[in-house]
Amino acid sequence: MDFKVTAMDGPARAGSIKTQRGEIHTPAFMPVGTNATVKAVSPDELMDMGAEIVLSNTYHLYLRPGDGLIEQLGGLHKFMNWPRPILTDSGGFQVYSLSPLRKVSDEGVEFQSHIDGSTHFMTPEKAIEIQSALGSDIFMIFDECPPYPSTREEVLRAVKRTTAWARKCKEKKSAVPKAEQSALFGIVQGGVYEDLRRQSLEELAPMDFEGYAVGGLSVGEPKPEMYEMIGLMGPVLPAEKPRYLMGIGDLKDCLTAVEAGFDMFDCVMPTRNARNGTLFTSEGRISIKRAEFKEDPAPLDPACNCYTCRNYSRGYLRHLFLTREILSMRLNTIHNLHFYIEFFRKMREAIAGGAFGEFKSRWEQVQW
Repeated sequence: MDFKVTAMDGPARAGSIKTQRGEIHTPAFMPVGTNATVKAVSPDELMDMGAEIVLSNTYHLYLRPGDGLIEQLGGLHKFMNWPRPILTDSGGFQVYSLSPLRKVSDEGVEFQSHIDGSTHFMTPEKAIEIQSALGSDIFMIFDECPPYPSTREEVLRAVKRTTAWARKCKEKKSAVPKAEQSALFGIVQGGVYEDLRRQSLEELAPMDFEGYAVGGLSVGEPKPEMYEMIGLMGPVLPAEKPRYLMGIGDLKDCLTAVEAGFDMFDCVMPTRNARNGTLFTSEGRISIKRAEFKEDPAPLDPACNCYTCRNYSRGYLRHLFLTREILSMRLNTIHNLHFYIEFFRKMREAIAGGAFGEFKSRWEQVQW
């Protein structure tokens, strides 16, 4: 993997990540394909709208259909018919957020499947083995993600454990020939404690990962505390490596993070909101089920050139949603993802043109 910064506007930066399966222009938004599919859209549609990378999840694919089966069927790219880069989350967050019962030790986490209650044991080494079987382009270390709120002592324990697990992940990856062409990102933990965030980075930086992520935010903490951690970490993460803010997708949050120097983002917001009838437009967020759209012949967003906006009216989209037609989820998702991908493209252009501050100020006025 090769990363370079091509333009800066203050700390905000535009760049590119080159992998064996394609180039990713940053700042980049990664559509979430948890179960080896981005819900409601096809890979061809994703490529047509300009998606350069998708995210899939180790925890979910390990439980169903199983990483062994995916490997047997040719790996994750072939399995889901996606030829471009894939980043796989290690599953650490899902273990803590989805598993009804779990027991954490220095060796790993024993947890119960949220699907059938079966018991599993995930270790850092196992997380790397699964991601190697999937064949993704970017692996994430297995980390401990403390919930909010947690005491300082609890977060410190998670930081130390994440450091130890990061070392094990790196050692395991170097021992797996199949993983040689894939990159491995470290994950900085530390909750909302500034000194623990710094400690986590100081412990991970010497391991020289190909990229560095900040995890454990947007887990319930107040926005001011989240913004404080974003502003703290963005400028101090290694400048020559991609900086990934995990699980953040609110566009105002993304603008704040890009201003702090972050490069990569993922979130289910555009797809989940689409399925619930909430759509992002250049004029703000709208709920398509509202009565005001019943007889509206206008496109969803006159400023948008996606397939949905080129071909369908607000009145029709409202009708589809209220009658629970499958096409509603598809057309809404196509629009929201297209909007996000275009938003990030325009953000890159603004950075390259030295106009990011104006771009950020303009979009912060929109009611999301």
